[in-house]
Amino acid sequence: MITIRKEEKEDHQKVFQLTEEAFREMEYSNHQEQFLVEKLRRSEAFIPELSLVAEDEKGRIAGHILFTKIKIVNEEKSFESLALAPVSVKPEFQNQGIGTKLILEGHRIAKELGYESVILIGHEKYYPRFGYKKTSNFGISFPFDIPEENGMAVELVKDGLKDKKGVVKYPHEFGID
Repeated sequence: MITIRKEEKEDHQKVFQLTEEAFREMEYSNHQEQFLVEKLRRSEAFIPELSLVAEDEKGRIAGHILFTKIKIVNEEKSFESLALAPVSVKPEFQNQGIGTKLILEGHRIAKELGYESVILIGHEKYYPRFGYKKTSNFGISFPFDIPEENGMAVELVKDGLKDKKGVVKYPHEFGID
């Protein structure tokens, strides 16, 4: 039985280790995700309610997900959105639906908090099951080159990205600017 709950300060070290483990064998990783989580926790982009852990019945942390504030910017305007990065599941808990539970609960809370969309860079075969579509469909691009199919967005509410074209602006902590 997996429970999803808000991450607490006491979880930080376990989340650091699990994130490192989750990405250790990943081919498309810079293996710095655990440090990114730490930096984002200290940033203005951090939303405590959207840093979630998955815990098993023995109290072991099996997974973690983080949604942080980003903007979609064009010449005229700037729109709020969320970045989903990273979602981490301990290797021994992978392929058991924990990532799915974290994503769906994160979407539910984000919507409750008034956010209308989420943007991510991820696997083109995994995220569409949660309603993610290519950002290019919405007129949204990234400030760096990625394969088009890996940049995705989901509208948490009807028309959550309607007329919100622009370039994703990440918080400084992502090291992209």
